Amino acid sequence: MSEKLKELRKKAMGLPLEPGVYIMKNKKSEIIYIGKAKKLRNRVSQYFGSQNNHAEKVRRMVASVENFEYIITNSEFEALILECSLIKQHRPKYNILLKDDKGYSYIRVSPDKWRRITAVLQKADDGALYIGPYKSSYYVKQAVQSANAVFMLPDCKRRFPEDFGKGRPCLNFHIKKCSAPCRGKMKFSEYNERVERALEFLNGSSTESLKKLTAEMNEASENLDFEKAAMLRDSINAIKKLSDKQKVVQSKVKNQDVIAYFTDGEKGVFEVFRFEDGRLSDRQDFLVDTIEDAKSARAGFITSFYSGNNHIPPHITLDAPAEGMALLERYLTEKSGKRVHITVPQKGDSRRLVEMCQQNAAERLAQQKGFTGRELSVLEELRQVLSLPKTPVYIESYDISNLSGTDNVAGMVVFENGKPLRKAYRRFKIKGFEGQDDFASMNEVLTRRFEEYEAHKDEGEGFGRLPDLILLDGGKGQLSAVRPVLQRFGVDVPLFGMVKDDRHRTRAITTADEEIAINSRQRVFNFVTSVQDEVHRFAVSYHHKVRSKGAFRSSLTEIDGIGIERAKALLRYFKTIKNISVAELSELQSAPSMTRGAALAVYRHFHPEYSENKEE
Repeated sequence: MSEKLKELRKKAMGLPLEPGVYIMKNKKSEIIYIGKAKKLRNRVSQYFGSQNNHAEKVRRMVASVENFEYIITNSEFEALILECSLIKQHRPKYNILLKDDKGYSYIRVSPDKWRRITAVLQKADDGALYIGPYKSSYYVKQAVQSANAVFMLPDCKRRFPEDFGKGRPCLNFHIKKCSAPCRGKMKFSEYNERVERALEFLNGSSTESLKKLTAEMNEASENLDFEKAAMLRDSINAIKKLSDKQKVVQSKVKNQDVIAYFTDGEKGVFEVFRFEDGRLSDRQDFLVDTIEDAKSARAGFITSFYSGNNHIPPHITLDAPAEGMALLERYLTEKSGKRVHITVPQKGDSRRLVEMCQQNAAERLAQQKGFTGRELSVLEELRQVLSLPKTPVYIESYDISNLSGTDNVAGMVVFENGKPLRKAYRRFKIKGFEGQDDFASMNEVLTRRFEEYEAHKDEGEGFGRLPDLILLDGGKGQLSAVRPVLQRFGVDVPLFGMVKDDRHRTRAITTADEEIAINSRQRVFNFVTSVQDEVHRFAVSYHHKVRSKGAFRSSLTEIDGIGIERAKALLRYFKTIKNISVAELSELQSAPSMTRGAALAVYRHFHPEYSENKEE
């Protein structure tokens, strides 16, 4: 522990055991973090104790602290109010700070003859018709997208009539989401009618649109205008499908916010679904660089989100508990002037909405990382199961393969972002000993791997990159053989074994002390099984290749003057070893790549009684 850390801890241990707010400052006396505590001494002293229990971001924050101040309050609730006020005033670097810059949104109808309907964030003086403003950019985007799809209006960048007949219609035409006026075959009157119906749909409700369209469809049918009736019928069906889809995200609680948090151990995302009159009216997501644990992060987000937001619903639904939920309820109740309930549902429709919200948070973070939400969520679940410090984005797995101690080899496979990274796969021949010893083999392989790391760590890729997790195909014996290697090289990488049952199926993940059952977590189980199957396949396929080369060498390549390439040429020419063995010397000599000396060596190999002098 550094002298500065000892000094700060000594000061923290002198704080009172009373509620209050603490203010962390750096060397420039800038406020970098503000927090509240029920007991100041206990909370603040935790920062300046052992750094091994802290996340990397907490350690970075603590390393920047030069001094701290504190304010005692009469209660924890007063500390919460003061904390919110100070964070809003100073906006410290390490607190959760939310930036809401989406403003108002509009529906724009272009001034062209062939009008287009789009969603925009700003109103311009361009002669277009603007409908709005609306609070929710999400609602506007969804509404415009739905209207264009239902009434089969284009959302591409082609201009009409300039681009009529230039190129083929796009995919939307073939899946009946666009009427493709770009073909130049649609009457302007029909296109204009579609635009008018879309605007009626946007200005009214889907129920009103359905009634009007149904009446017009019946009228068109009676007048034998079957083409118009069919178009109206398709629009009616599209609106019904859209309504059915929207029901999936309806809430029985009329007015509520659903909040979910997803983190990979480095960054986090908060997703907010806002419901009004039981319908999803808005959704927002916030990427946060937080240093707090999940409970504290949720509490920090709620206070930050609603401190600058006058719209506080009577019900707030969370995916998991937040720190000080009773205090948060009281704070939001006093701020909004009406009773606010914060709940964490365990089952039913509310739980389903929470899981949907969390899935969207995972997808948002995955986009930042460059892979899918499904892949990220299973890796995050694996992190939780194994209590890893961060999401294992880069995983290495090892397996040994041999036949009764012969042709000893090993395979290393790599999974990045939950998918095989085949260009990073590596193969090893065991060189240190003869015979079968899987533990010694695994020790040799990992030793060679980290020797390569020492030689290439400046490159940051391939062997020069440290994995987030190492999975060995084996149990405690393999772990015991490898752990000293990591210690010798000073490598701090989580190490686990993958254990199989009697039928060679994945059963559990093991540490040096205990097994961790994963059967109840289907996604983690499937992922670990895929890793174990892949590393086993890769090691075994390499072993088979080595054995086949050995078998080939044991016949033709044992003959003096016959290497692998010449042996292959002989087999291509004679097809089988048997044909080679009965071939005449002249036939062997005339074969591709053969000389008289090589042909004589092959002939003598299969005819040891032959003497060249007798031939003469």
